[in-house]
Amino acid sequence: MNDTKQCSEDLAILDQLNKDYVHSDQTSDAKRFSEFLAEDFIVQTPGVTRNRAEFLEYIAQPRPFKDLAVHDVNIRILSDVALIHGRATYTMIADGAEQEALYTDAYQKREGTWVCVSACAIAPGT
Repeated sequence: MNDTKQCSEDLAILDQLNKDYVHSDQTSDAKRFSEFLAEDFIVQTPGVTRNRAEFLEYIAQPRPFKDLAVHDVNIRILSDVALIHGRATYTMIADGAEQEALYTDAYQKREGTWVCVSACAIAPGT
């Protein structure tokens, strides 16, 4: 397979994984997350670092926001690692405040499959 075709396929896979990540976050779908998070996954949000088990427990709880959408997504493949940068917007359920966050997720191709190894979000109150 040539590099251009592989890169195209990898971009499509990573784009779908990003969409799955966002959808699973909005819908508290810890089961879907468990399918593409690496065993050594770490996530950082302001003031909090969680490992995979802690994140799955956290994500299974009802989300404090609605209308999660992503914008300005940029996927960069760097050999067997890929970085996904984006901006998310959402509305807090408690007070209706509109919020914005920046995020970077890191994926690694392990045994032919892309898995999320790390995530970092810069957002108020997360």
